[in-house]
Order: sequence, then structure tokens, then C-alpha cells
Amino acid sequence: MVYMKIIAPVFVIAIVGVLLAGYGAINPQPIKQIDDKVEITFWDDSEDPDRIALWEELIKRFEVENPTIEVEYIALHKDSAKSKFDSAIASDDTPDVASVYTSWLPEFKDRDALLPLDSYFENWSKKEKINSKAIQFNRKIIKDNLLYGIPYTQNLDILWIRSDWFEEENVKIPETWNEFFQAARNMTDKSKDQFGYSIRGGVGGSFQLQRLMYAYSGIGEYIKDGKSTINNQKHVEFLKDYFALYQEYTPKSDIANDYNALIAGFDAGRVAMIQHNLGSYGDHMKLLKDNQFQVIPVPKSMDGRFVVEGGNTIGLSIFKDTEYPKESWEFVRFINSKSAQSYWNQVVGQIPTNSDVLNDSWVKESLHIKKAIEIYNDPETIIYEPAFYLPEYRSILNLMVDSGIQSVLSGKKTVEDFLDEWAIAIEDAMRRYENKYPVQTKKPD
Repeated sequence: MVYMKIIAPVFVIAIVGVLLAGYGAINPQPIKQIDDKVEITFWDDSEDPDRIALWEELIKRFEVENPTIEVEYIALHKDSAKSKFDSAIASDDTPDVASVYTSWLPEFKDRDALLPLDSYFENWSKKEKINSKAIQFNRKIIKDNLLYGIPYTQNLDILWIRSDWFEEENVKIPETWNEFFQAARNMTDKSKDQFGYSIRGGVGGSFQLQRLMYAYSGIGEYIKDGKSTINNQKHVEFLKDYFALYQEYTPKSDIANDYNALIAGFDAGRVAMIQHNLGSYGDHMKLLKDNQFQVIPVPKSMDGRFVVEGGNTIGLSIFKDTEYPKESWEFVRFINSKSAQSYWNQVVGQIPTNSDVLNDSWVKESLHIKKAIEIYNDPETIIYEPAFYLPEYRSILNLMVDSGIQSVLSGKKTVEDFLDEWAIAIEDAMRRYENKYPVQTKKPD
């Protein structure tokens, strides 16, 4: 989906009349030719006005530095973005470059939609600045071990709490899972339509739920000996307690909560705690003051260690059908520059992957960023790796697990059945992957 804009040379014919002499001369004087301009299309999955303004500002800066490249920016609705990409790939109508979740990369590569970026990246003078572990992870999850996305931001799931409410009610800010469940109960006052917690039961709930499950259990392997650990007994135990909060200590509307509804409930003063990630910081700042809310870590596992999900990054990818890979790479390179990464991550409130940005004053002064970096750098932290390399991974969570959460909340399905079906889906996808790639029967090391 690219357009080539060509502005033809314009010649000015200067007529110099020498009237007194009775003759004239016609001298063509060519003005400077305007260079050809290339237009590349960029997709991002956020139609939030602030996020749109953020990208528009960065695109404006890019176009100033690169006057021969124009960027057509298309903001997709977050909840339908994946289906838009799926349709675009199926119809060979993909953008030139897009913001792509790491977990999407294997599927998009399996559908032969992405351009490998290794040659561009290796020849980039700033490549050493980008988080090497994130680059390694992006290669690791792909069958051919090539690089299909350059991460410009890293995230971490945490708990946002109304710290002012906790202080008013003299309730201990939770550090353990028992304290978390107790705080959800203590901070609920239905007479005020105030709840201690809110669950993301709608679109996107599967990803957040999975991260909570492993944070609780302390399990570091997503698949062990060919079997999914999703339905481990510790996860059954956790979800029974977690889903028991629904309607008693959470709003009834949680069953349909998507991102916007989850954040709105917290920012509007209806719930005391939510689980999300660093990226909602900007939304909270619109309606709340610094002294009204804060970030706290998701409690440590029952074994006393933080457990976080690997590959929690977003990067820029170039699609294979682009007619302008060099121009698209210039955009990827620019967004991963120190100035662009600093601007984007400061506004959104997430962790930059460019090491030069980590020395910026805003990073050092952002308590939630500092806490996230501490957790990632803690040598005791367990980083589990979901089966991103399975092309069906995202579809399983999007299409089966999201709806499964609602089935449990509505009482139509037990926790055990829900987790068993989820685990079987992952294992079946694993077998199909092994059959397709018989030489490699496990994810790349």
C-alpha cells in the first residue's frame, strides 16, 4: 500500500522584451528540480487521540529529516487491529511498515508477510544501543532465526493502585498474594459503588491473566516435556481465588471489560486496583494527580521470586511486499533513535530499548520505570517464555482464551475445564508445528 508521488520539472520561460530595440529574446531558465517523493504507509494499533498525536509528531520530525519520504499514518482500533493485519496479509495489501507486537512476529513470518531486517540492522551504526536481549528474543522465536522486528519499547505488567484510598482506609499496600486478595476485599464498599479490584474479562484479558498465573505459580517453563504448564494445579488454585472476586469485590460489568473500560473504571474512581502495564500511565495522568495513584509490582510467586513474561516488547516491522524497503528502514531507524525513543516512551510511560535513553533525566525520575527496571534486573527474577514461536499462539489467546474467561465468569465453565482446553490447544498447536518443521521439534535455543 504505497504511492509514488512525482513532481515533474517546471521550466520558467523568461521573456525579455527589448522594446526600444524592436526585438525580443526568449531564454528558458530552468528552476531547481524538486526531488521525487516516496510515500510509505505506517500502521499502528492505537486510535487513542493522544497516541495518534504522538505518532504524528514523530512522523513530522522524520519528514523534516527525510524530505524525500512522506509517511501515510493509519491508526487502527486496538481490539480489531490483528484482524486488520490478517485481512491485509490475505489480500496482499499490507502496509510498508507497522508497529507489531513481538508475539505476532512468528505468525506473520509463517504467512510469509515480513521482510528480514538483518542486513539493515547489522549495517546500522547504532545497533549496539538497542537492547541485545530483546533483539536475541525476536530472533529466537522465529524458525529461521532471522530478525523481523526492531523493538522500540519494553513493557511490564504491574498493579496500579489508588494509593490515596489505601491511606484513607489504613489498608496495607499488598506485597503478597494473600495481601492482594485481602486488599481487594477491604477496599470494596458497595454502598459507594466502590470496588477493590477490576478484572479484564473482555478483549485482551487472556494476556493479562496468563501473566498473573505465572507470577503466582513461579513456573518458569511454558511447555515442559511436550506438555503445557497452563493447567498446572497452582494455576487452578490461583484462578479459583481470582475469579471468586468477580461481582463480590469487582464490578459486574468486568465480564466485558476491554482495555478502555478497565482504565476508565480506575481513573473515574470506581476501583482501587487494576492489573495492567506501564503503558497506561499517560491515561491515568489525564484524570488523576501524582499523589492519588502509584504503581506496585505484581506480588512475588509463592516461592518468593518475581516472575515476568519474556518478549513483552513492541517493535517496528517492514512488510515483504513493500516497494520501498530502504525508505521503510529509514523510518524504523529513526523511531529507534535516542531522540524518538525518548519522546515516545516518556509520553507513554514505558521502558525504552535504546540504552542511551536510560540516562535521560525523565527515566531516572519516573518511579514506575525505575521499579520495572529493578524487577527486570533482579537476578532472582524468573522470565518465562510463552510459545510465541507457534504461529497459532496469538489466535489461541485471542479467539479461545478471551471467550473462555467470560465462560468461567458467567458460570458456564469450570476453571479446570477452561485451563485444560487452553493447555490442549497449545499442545495441539505444538504438534502441528513439529509436523510442519520435522527437523526442529522444539523452539530455537
